[in-house]
Amino acid sequence: MEIIAHIYNGFETKFGVPRQAGIVNDVVSEIVFEKKFRIPEAFRGLEDFSHIWVLWSFSEAICGEFSPTVRPPRLGGNKRMGVFATRSPFRPNSIGMSALKLEKITFDPERGPVLTVLGADMKNGTPIYDIKPYLPGFDSIPDAVGGFADSTRSHSAEVIFPDKLYNKLPSDIARAVKAILSHDPKPSYRHDDRIYGMEYSGYEIKFTYTNDKIEVVDIKTAEA
Repeated sequence: MEIIAHIYNGFETKFGVPRQAGIVNDVVSEIVFEKKFRIPEAFRGLEDFSHIWVLWSFSEAICGEFSPTVRPPRLGGNKRMGVFATRSPFRPNSIGMSALKLEKITFDPERGPVLTVLGADMKNGTPIYDIKPYLPGFDSIPDAVGGFADSTRSHSAEVIFPDKLYNKLPSDIARAVKAILSHDPKPSYRHDDRIYGMEYSGYEIKFTYTNDKIEVVDIKTAEA
């Protein structure tokens, strides 16, 4: 398959990237297309859709040997499920699929058509294979059953973000960081008092987790 675009956002590492698309809509990303696909006519009518499907590559999770089972983090990391019953990145073909909110389309003289999207679950620079419109009349199935994922869906934490640290960040980045942390980016099976570090938009965010509460304890500029 041919790569048609890449997505750009504040996630320089995999740690902290939301587990699913759309759960942290404070995360703003841009999709920039390869020169071959920067043709305005190819985007005609896309502005009328509120959401899009994005097919992308798990570019850092290419598995050498196929494994029929994986350990979903939301099941504690110690229970195996069939790979086709999960959204694990370790798959026979490393393809991801995300439904994202299409905020706007900008026609940049140098970068061509740029899609601003909300709620991405991809790290900075992730290759994209295709874009398709989301059709609510066909793509949404209200009575669908989500298997084991239904029992692990609700998982959030209270975020304690002291003003002196919150104000170190630009307001849009601070809001995004707080939203990301509220979904508890650490491994779900860890319940200790260690200090975790997450990089986002050029900052390293240090936090702890205690009694279902996440507390930001330090912020500094991420090392290049």
